Amino acid sequence: MAEYINIRGQNVEVVASDPANPTVGQIWYNSTSNTLKANNVTTAGAWATGGSLGTARQQLAGAGTQTAGLAFGGEVPPDSAATEEYNGSSWTTGGALATARRRLGGAGTQTAGLAFGGKAGVGLANTEEYNGTSWGPGGNMGTARYALAGAGTQTAGLGFGGYAPAVILSVTEEYDGSTWSPGGNLGTARNYLAGCGTQTAGLAFGGNTGSVTGATEEYDGSTWTAGGTMNTARRRLAGAGIQTAALAFGGFIPPSTGATEEYDGNTWTSSPVSLNTARSYLAGCGTQTAGLGFGGSPVPTAGALTEEWTGAGSPNTVTITAS
Repeated sequence: MAEYINIRGQNVEVVASDPANPTVGQIWYNSTSNTLKANNVTTAGAWATGGSLGTARQQLAGAGTQTAGLAFGGEVPPDSAATEEYNGSSWTTGGALATARRRLGGAGTQTAGLAFGGKAGVGLANTEEYNGTSWGPGGNMGTARYALAGAGTQTAGLGFGGYAPAVILSVTEEYDGSTWSPGGNLGTARNYLAGCGTQTAGLAFGGNTGSVTGATEEYDGSTWTAGGTMNTARRRLAGAGIQTAALAFGGFIPPSTGATEEYDGNTWTSSPVSLNTARSYLAGCGTQTAGLGFGGSPVPTAGALTEEWTGAGSPNTVTITAS
């Protein structure tokens, strides 16, 4: 039988704690836990439980990454202004929104977040910007609305779709850090949709047109064009990633679903793995290989839940045991 030292040309390293950034194929012995470990590449995606939100809620918005996430707004009930920051394991309280609201749009990062639109009795147009500590006012949207989607950054944001009184919208607006201006309309007007990507490479998917839809559209900075249709049509879902590597999860068909799909810029592929807790009205952020889903309906049973997605092809540390 071939020995590891002959294959790799070196001894197995003995360490007191796991390496912070192991390379794929690296093997080591953890003398503290008395375990042999290796870093490999995952062959299938998986959802794992993360730290619970401090404020259980639905209809919230999110921004950032799996290890630096931002959750804000939503409904407990009543409408919430709560902001929380995620460090990869737990949520801590951040500065509250000036306007408590639900069904709002979100974009940006944990230290440069963007909140816009939403509902607080009526549809809202106001925008707020987060600096990692507190929210400050931004420019108002041209069209007050709620149940919209967002993408991009604090200085290059994108808001699209949504609902105004008795009207499902196709309206798109672009934010430059101070002012919203009109963009190209969605081909399919809808609300309760999800979005991700950037201002010049955005993605809109799912939602409600009067019935649930799986329609996907791609934005190039001026025009939306049709993309591949989702396998599970749904509304009130969450998304993460970029236009050519997106992640869709959760939502309402009915009933609520935990279905997870990945987009490659052309086609959605259903994952065999769903959220551990099926839910709708949740928020998301991160990437296709490192996504974060949090909050959702029903409250309180799903409202505080956080799940972390590790996509196929991601590095993963495993414990080696005798077969």
